[in-house]
Amino acid sequence: MRPVSGRILACGGGGAFDSFLLGLAASRRPRVCFLPTAVADDPGSIVGFYERFVPLACDPYHVELFGIPDAPAERLASADVVWVSGGNTANMLAVWRVHGIDAALRAAWERGAVLGGSSAGANCWFEASVTDSFGAEFRPLDDGLGLLRGSFCPHYDGQELRRLVYTRLVADGALPPGVACDDAAAALYDGTELAEIVATSPGARAYRVTAAGEEPLPTRLLSA
Repeated sequence: MRPVSGRILACGGGGAFDSFLLGLAASRRPRVCFLPTAVADDPGSIVGFYERFVPLACDPYHVELFGIPDAPAERLASADVVWVSGGNTANMLAVWRVHGIDAALRAAWERGAVLGGSSAGANCWFEASVTDSFGAEFRPLDDGLGLLRGSFCPHYDGQELRRLVYTRLVADGALPPGVACDDAAAALYDGTELAEIVATSPGARAYRVTAAGEEPLPTRLLSA
């Protein structure tokens, strides 16, 4: 199997990572595709995406999957960067698979595109995660895209119950070991290997979580 050259930025939630994300792309003016599937193509989220990215050195566009989609998988083929919204992880994965977006994202990653997202937009890249997709109670989800090994937990410092449930699920073997990110922290993967943890707020951290407990990971604070 040929080596994978793409990168993935998995964000715990919030944080101003837009410029850092664009800097990971090979193109000086990357085409940035937004997938708002997890919020059912919410118009407000789409407007917010353009407000963030239009002022930057990139060409933003979005792909909708609700209503009557317009060749969504084919449109992903030209993306240098793909950004995925937060929202309902399980619903998003199901809709992606109906329209072949799962395969299109893997193809984009394998040709060197940068993939990223926050919360649900970070959960999706891993084999498994902890989610509230099925109700208010946090539960394990074990059918992620699997581009990255193990599990992921967002909002690690922002939702105390999520942290407690995630560490318990990993300790019990219901979820594989993984990485947890605070809000304003993100895990950057080069191919399938964790390259570094970055943060946009002092004190934001990430952790490697195993059955033995959690281990803080070195974190680089991005300049404003």
